[in-house]
Amino acid sequence: MADSKVAPKTSLQKPPVKQDNNQSSFDRILSELSVPLFFALLCFAGIVAAQLNPRFLINEIITRLARNLFLVLSLIIPVIAGLGLNFGIVIGAMSGQAALIIVTHLEIGGLPGFLLAALISVPFSIFLGWLTGLVLNRAKGREMVTGYILGFFANGVYQLVFLVLVGTLIPMNNPKMMLPSGIGLRNTMDLIAVNRALDRALFSSLKLGPFQIPWATFLVIAALCLFTSYFTKTKLGQQMRAVGQDMHIAEVSGINVNRTRLIAIIISTVLGAWGQLIYLQNLGTFNTYNSHEQVGMFSIAALLIGGASISKATIWNAIIGVLLFHTLFVVSPLAGQRILGIPQVGEYFRSFLAYGVIAVALALHAWQSKKQAQKQVDAQAEQLLED
Repeated sequence: MADSKVAPKTSLQKPPVKQDNNQSSFDRILSELSVPLFFALLCFAGIVAAQLNPRFLINEIITRLARNLFLVLSLIIPVIAGLGLNFGIVIGAMSGQAALIIVTHLEIGGLPGFLLAALISVPFSIFLGWLTGLVLNRAKGREMVTGYILGFFANGVYQLVFLVLVGTLIPMNNPKMMLPSGIGLRNTMDLIAVNRALDRALFSSLKLGPFQIPWATFLVIAALCLFTSYFTKTKLGQQMRAVGQDMHIAEVSGINVNRTRLIAIIISTVLGAWGQLIYLQNLGTFNTYNSHEQVGMFSIAALLIGGASISKATIWNAIIGVLLFHTLFVVSPLAGQRILGIPQVGEYFRSFLAYGVIAVALALHAWQSKKQAQKQVDAQAEQLLED
C-alpha cells in the first residue's frame, strides 16, 4: 500500500524538473538574443520613420560593412583569451595610420601602396601590441580600463611624434603634408593615392544588380573570418580558450598564461592596424590626429550590439552587430529630421548608442560575475552542510 502511494508521487515530480530545464534554456537563449532583437526593432522603427529609399539604404549598409567589419572582427581573439573588450585597439589603429603617412610621403599609390602600408604597419603594431600585452599582464582583472587608459597615453605619444618631432628630429620635407611652419603634419590628409585601392582591386566593374560591391574587401574580410575560425581550433587557440575560462586552472595544466595573453593582444593589434587601413582607404581622407579616437568605442559597441559579451564573442556577433549598428547610423539622422524636425538628434543618438551599450554591457558583466560568485558560495555552503 505504501509502495503504491510512492510511485505516483515520483512520477508527478519529474515533469516540473523538465519544465524548469526548458525554462532555463529559454531564458538563456532569450538573454543572448535580447540585445540584437532590441536593436533590430530600433532599426525597423527608424527605417519606417525615415522613409528611406531601399536601394540607398542597402548601398550604404554594404559600404559600411566593408569599411568597419574587419576592425570589429579583430576584437574577437582577446575576448576568447579572457582579456575582455580590447579598448587598446586604437593603438593598432595608430600603427596603421603611421604606416599610411609614410606611404603617402613616399607617394606610392594604388594597391601596391596599400599593401606596403599594411607591411610597414606590422612591426609597429607587433612592438606596440607587445608593450600593451606586458602592461595588461600586470593588470589582470582590470584589462579593459587599463587598455582604455593606454589608448589615451598612446594618443599623447602619437600627437607628440607627428605634431612636434616630425620636421625637427624626424626629417620630412613635403609641403603637401606639413604645416606652413615646417614642423608637424597638417590636420587633414588627402589619400588620393590609395583611395579605395583595395575596394577596386578586384572585379571593380562587377555589380550585383544595382548594388556596387567591393569584392576584394569582402574577400579579405572572409579570409579573416576563416583565419579566426581555424585559429580557435588550433592548439594555441584552445589554450587561449582555456586561459579565458580560468587562468588558474590553465596555469596548473601547464599553459603559459602570460605568453598566451600576450600573443592574443599582439594578433588583435596587428589586425586592428590592417582594419584601420581598410577603413581609411574606403574614406579616401583622414584626420591626422583624431581618426583613431573613436575606433575602439564604435567597434566595441557594434560587437556588443551583435550579442557578444565581455567573455564571449563570435564572428556572427561581429557581422550582426556591424549590420545593426551602422543601419542605425544611417537612419537615425533622417528619422530625427522626420519625427522632430531636428537632424542633430540622430547624431546625439549615435553617441548615446556607443557609450550606452558599453555601459550596459559592463554593468551586466559585473552583475553576472557577482551572481556566479554567489552561486559558487551557495554550492560550497551546501556541500559543507552535507558533509
